[in-house]
Amino acid sequence: MAAPKPFSRLISHVILDLDGTLLNTDSVVSKVVKPFIVKNGKTWDTKKAHKLVGKTPYEAAAVVLEDYGLPYSTEEFLSMITPMFSEQWCNIKPLPGANRLIKHLRSNGVPTALASNSPRSNIEAKISCHQGWKESFSAIVGGDEVEKGKPSPDIFFEAAKRMNTTPSNCLVIEDSLPGVTAGKAAGMHVIAVPSVPKKTAEFSTADEVINSLLDLRPEDWGLPPFNDWIEGTLPIEPWFIGGPVIKGFGRGSKVLGIPTDNFSELVSEHTSGVYFGWAGLSTHGIYKMVMSIGWNPYFDNTEKTVEPWLLHDFDEDFYGEELRLAIVGYIRPQANFHSLESLIERIHEDGRIAEKALDLPAYAKYKDSPYLRNPLQQGSATDASQVELNSK
Repeated sequence: MAAPKPFSRLISHVILDLDGTLLNTDSVVSKVVKPFIVKNGKTWDTKKAHKLVGKTPYEAAAVVLEDYGLPYSTEEFLSMITPMFSEQWCNIKPLPGANRLIKHLRSNGVPTALASNSPRSNIEAKISCHQGWKESFSAIVGGDEVEKGKPSPDIFFEAAKRMNTTPSNCLVIEDSLPGVTAGKAAGMHVIAVPSVPKKTAEFSTADEVINSLLDLRPEDWGLPPFNDWIEGTLPIEPWFIGGPVIKGFGRGSKVLGIPTDNFSELVSEHTSGVYFGWAGLSTHGIYKMVMSIGWNPYFDNTEKTVEPWLLHDFDEDFYGEELRLAIVGYIRPQANFHSLESLIERIHEDGRIAEKALDLPAYAKYKDSPYLRNPLQQGSATDASQVELNSK
């Protein structure tokens, strides 16, 4: 995570991107485009999906047609795929920290605009599914309301104009390179929250690069600070996952000296970082837990993983036993380390932070969550039959 560059004046206005910044649109793109690709006899390649980030619908459609050699014009493809997307708008979940940020800016009277390459009608449809969002924006600008979309600065100039402010007063928060380029070309301060994993180095033109909206520090930009951190931890909307423990590769115990588990499930809707909460083992009990989610920069993982560490010394393995997790708080973004020793030291520090925090009332109450004893009682939980754990 890159530190913010010095700025010469206080920020008074904020401009937010929508897709990939506030909403996890990528999950819906996969859900809609993948079946269409397969139906046309092609093989979906998840590695190509990042090429669509930050583009207008027309540009994105052209990329898909070229990449997969589909026999349609861009207009034909859009006419077939657009209704499928429209059916999914209300299934798009906010990214971690999105609701928190929008409420914070509104409650503190910070004028905020929404500026997206999507058509205005699509923007309106998407945000209508999220209570309080539409009325939180002083201005909304769609890609069809300006001459050129991002990376042209037009959309940000228009947003500043509608808020009756100058570009230099604005802070832009963007997930894509075209968006960052547009914001800087408009003469605005820009924070990048890359939605494509392991691409941070490409966002060097941004004034600051953060891992997720959970890591945003508004006070660094002269804006009111969040006041919801508790002793170095951030309470989050709890989420629940679980599954049987199976034998894994042993990196946790053999390399780190820390027995961790590993989810084979790709938890795409949850941002990478270090979290903590409660773990329930079906025949052992409930224990404090700290976990990482992401690609583990030190080991340079190729796949996103969830690695929980139960803060308890076990005398025996528990392969085959069902492990259930209630994730209730956030500590920090994932980071790389210059040595294995420094990584291990930081993991133990995370463990100490989690151990202490879970005694606080804000977190301790979740120890009694029904899901930790019976996953069928928690409607928001991931279906345990679809998840596996590797005991390492």
